[in-house]
Amino acid sequence: MAHYRELYQPSNTLIGAGAINRIPHFVRRMHCQKALIVSDEGLVKIGTVAKVLSVLDSARLEYTLFTEVKPNPTTAIVNAGYEAAKKHQCDYVIGIGGGSPLDVAKAVAILMTNGGDIRDYEGVNQSPKRSLPIIAVNTTAGTGSEVTRDYVITDEEKKVKMLMVDYHCIASLAIDDPLLMADMPPKLTAATGMDALTHAIEAYVCRSHFPYSDGLALEAIRLVSAALKRAVENGNDIEARTDMCWAEYMAGLAFSNAGLGLVHAMAHQLGGFYNMPHGVANAVLLPYVMEYNSSECKERYAAIAAALGVDTVNLTCDQASEKAIQSIKELSSDIGIPSLKSLGFRPEDTITLSLNATNDTCISDNPKEASVTDIKSIFLNAYNS
Repeated sequence: MAHYRELYQPSNTLIGAGAINRIPHFVRRMHCQKALIVSDEGLVKIGTVAKVLSVLDSARLEYTLFTEVKPNPTTAIVNAGYEAAKKHQCDYVIGIGGGSPLDVAKAVAILMTNGGDIRDYEGVNQSPKRSLPIIAVNTTAGTGSEVTRDYVITDEEKKVKMLMVDYHCIASLAIDDPLLMADMPPKLTAATGMDALTHAIEAYVCRSHFPYSDGLALEAIRLVSAALKRAVENGNDIEARTDMCWAEYMAGLAFSNAGLGLVHAMAHQLGGFYNMPHGVANAVLLPYVMEYNSSECKERYAAIAAALGVDTVNLTCDQASEKAIQSIKELSSDIGIPSLKSLGFRPEDTITLSLNATNDTCISDNPKEASVTDIKSIFLNAYNS
């Protein structure tokens, strides 16, 4: 067995207000000629895409727009983006958005150099060639997609989410500019913030955790605890937005290098089956998966409690572990995360969802083995609470 770790991260990263203004510098450094801009109509309507295009226009950089991305993007959307990139002879990709546009940007960039069907690349490191250069402009403080080697595409025929883990799609430049996030509505801020928290917690307790991912994960948890409520309450709190940029970036690095677990394995099924927003799916499942896993990682949950701001000095490991779970339930409630019952979940689908979760790539790193019966119980616990 190897005794070394290979670390994965973008070639370059910019974090802070006004970071998008440096895009032309990096484009010239990469000697790229024409970009495929991948985003969605929502970000076009609120003017976020225009802010990035203004920077490109001022620098006289060529691009073509592809803004057909929808939440939980499908293979059909990826194929449409691929055709646009080929038609306009794009030699790099700029993704603007949260997880969905950035995932499509990665998928298109992989197809441009590898060809085939995006289904061919499900799993770990399935592409033989490096993707086109990617500039990942993140507009939500949650997904971590700008930093990771992961992307998720929905197979609309099978109604399942395919997870691709591939170092060939890591961004050449990752950007987290809090000024692009100021217009994000409270519900999206809440959901994406809980997504970041889930990334950090799962990375910290997963089987593949190691010192680098541990440090990143704990600091991400601390920052989410301190900043998320403030960002939800006041979207123009740039200090809180900046702290959430750092939190989600570090959480993204943590799970991209370590792993995830059962929350994501189950959340992917909710997204594929009901088109449920990924951050919301993670948020409603997180405390119930933590309860299931707690027997295997109470000491780590105690450390999580301390990072969440709980005074653990006079608490036993069991008590601190319970406090961590309770703190997360309270945070979800405070920021308006809806219940699973209100999100269209159908108990009669539980067996199918649970079976699919056992085949999800994320489940292998969960700290505790989970059978179909175990997963079914967790879904129903979340539904009935």
